[in-house]
Amino acid sequence: MPKISNRGELLPESAIRKLVPYSEKAKALGRKVYHLNIGQPDIKTPPHAIERIRNFDFELIPYGHSFGNDSYRKKLAQYYRDRNLEVDQDEILITTGGSEAISFAFMVCFNPGDEVIVPEPFYANYLSFAIATDVVIRPITSNIENGFKLPSIDEFEKLINQRTKGIFICNPNNPTGYVYTKEELEKLSKLIIKYDLYLIADEVYSEFVYDGKTHHSVLELEGISEHVIMIDSVSKRFSACGIRIGSVVSKNKLIIKSILKLAMARLCPPMLGQVVAEAAVDSPPEYMEAVYNEYLSRRNYIINALNEIPGVYSPMPMGAFYSIVRLPIDDSDKFCQWILEEFEYQNETVMMAPASGFYSTKGIGKNEVRIAYVLNIEDLKCAVECLKVALRVYPGRTC
Repeated sequence: MPKISNRGELLPESAIRKLVPYSEKAKALGRKVYHLNIGQPDIKTPPHAIERIRNFDFELIPYGHSFGNDSYRKKLAQYYRDRNLEVDQDEILITTGGSEAISFAFMVCFNPGDEVIVPEPFYANYLSFAIATDVVIRPITSNIENGFKLPSIDEFEKLINQRTKGIFICNPNNPTGYVYTKEELEKLSKLIIKYDLYLIADEVYSEFVYDGKTHHSVLELEGISEHVIMIDSVSKRFSACGIRIGSVVSKNKLIIKSILKLAMARLCPPMLGQVVAEAAVDSPPEYMEAVYNEYLSRRNYIINALNEIPGVYSPMPMGAFYSIVRLPIDDSDKFCQWILEEFEYQNETVMMAPASGFYSTKGIGKNEVRIAYVLNIEDLKCAVECLKVALRVYPGRTC
């Protein structure tokens, strides 16, 4: 049998999805599984966006522009301007989800073997995108004790070498919920200029920032516009994960021109997804306010409830809808499988993502999980109760 490629062997399983067979077996046994493993909100997509699909003319669904629909790009540019980001529609390219946007950015900014520094823990799929594009992630570790704040610039400089070509951040952060301050971003911008690097920022969760904090986009940073790429998506903002619509935003015309060549090769982003996304951008302030307040309530409940469980600790996330939670366990991969495969409480159990999959440095995150507070509070209460009971009886409990 022919051997698969080195790339194929190196690609990791998804920390978020690899335990699905165990959750499916639990469901087959009649158990209810509370999915805290994946950022799939139970909040409804804006009704007017769904209605736009119902009223779509289905006589023909043609190819669209490789750049993305002009009408959607124009509306998205106005959305950014309304948030005080001076963006023109020609600086936006629509992608098949934020995932494609990241892969495209990696392919046009980095050569095979080039290195990009990424604060860890980071979204597990970043590693897959890097391996698929022959880019090397150099992790810089943040830690739970200080809420996963950005490591010092001195620590960044220690990692920079002749192969370093960029820094990649997620702000607000998935999986930690940390929101980078303006001062932290400005320090990074000086590093970008000093070493002539790219700065790529995944800003998918920019609408969800709590406790009076402010989201500062990399597009606001002065003097580095030619170095900056912003990644965005409508998946979480409008609870429309399945439409697979993201975007690349950059004032560097060569970046956009180069990404367009890749976009032409994949023809066009999903036409119907863009129809939904364009309608969703017109969501009234009342919709966004209600969604924001719901996530805030969920965050406040679950983080406080988790921290009341003996041996459990989570910092309070400042944004997005995730947290890294430290548990009194020997191995998060074992625990997350065990709780699905061998445990039930009142015929219910919980699915979480082992945090080891969100670190590139081996051996870190073995006693941590990522949780997504994307379920309604009643479900979160049941999930917390399940977890509390599971930790009492888990054979690998450490304290």
